[in-house]
Amino acid sequence: MRCPNILLTGTPGVGKSTLGKELALRTGLTYISVGDLAKEEELYEGFDEEYECPILDEDRVIDELEGKMCEGGVIVDYHGCDFFPEHWFHIVFVLRADNSLLYDRLESRGYKGKKLQDNIQCEIFQTLYEEAILSYRKEIVHQLPSNTPEDLERNLDQIVQWVEQWTKDNN
Repeated sequence: MRCPNILLTGTPGVGKSTLGKELALRTGLTYISVGDLAKEEELYEGFDEEYECPILDEDRVIDELEGKMCEGGVIVDYHGCDFFPEHWFHIVFVLRADNSLLYDRLESRGYKGKKLQDNIQCEIFQTLYEEAILSYRKEIVHQLPSNTPEDLERNLDQIVQWVEQWTKDNN
């Protein structure tokens, strides 16, 4: 494997897609949004009426990604992380956002009621950070603030440096 695999996770609306797409441009790694992949390949096992969204078929997602992940050089973006094989990722970044900013971002996406409140609570209680800590070696899991354009630039610089160092150390 000549390039590392990176997982970007966090509550919906924290900026995973924005970071992942720009990171791919700057590093040459391949960006994959699991949500987009699931939509394109219809990797669903039903529909959640309460949250008004499709239910991801995690086994089919794993099958779909397996070959790409073995090659390396992939940035995976998804709000969950506990179903991916641990050995897939060299580093995991959990993006975090202030609740007031996150609320506005989710509301602008049409989130409302229980779906909006549950996602805000997920951020308040650090649910996805805890999921990442339980799913991967603690030393590869890092939290990144994702509130401002300056945070985005800082995160990009930090991750690009990490990718360059990993590549140098592993080739």
